[in-house]
Amino acid sequence: MDQVFEGTPKADLRLEGRKVIRSEVSNDWGSRIQWKISRDGKVIATVPARANAAYEHADKTPGKYEIVLEMWKYEGFRVKDHGKFIEISNKVSYTV
Repeated sequence: MDQVFEGTPKADLRLEGRKVIRSEVSNDWGSRIQWKISRDGKVIATVPARANAAYEHADKTPGKYEIVLEMWKYEGFRVKDHGKFIEISNKVSYTV
């Protein structure tokens, strides 16, 4: 039996200094949600985001940081990797 995905998950991010805060996720599929943190275009961390609506990356290495919220989309056992993470929010960025 395949999972049914009704609607498209969506959340809004906002920055307060270096702390990013997410809204509630609309059309939540109930799968893993994570923060994806990039510095100068390279992914440097992924952090679980379901339990906490806010996150502050502790790294203070100089560069341009970008954060987006992602959700796991299960694509079934017939697909080699079984699914993928999709972006469900706007991207926010700051510079150190």
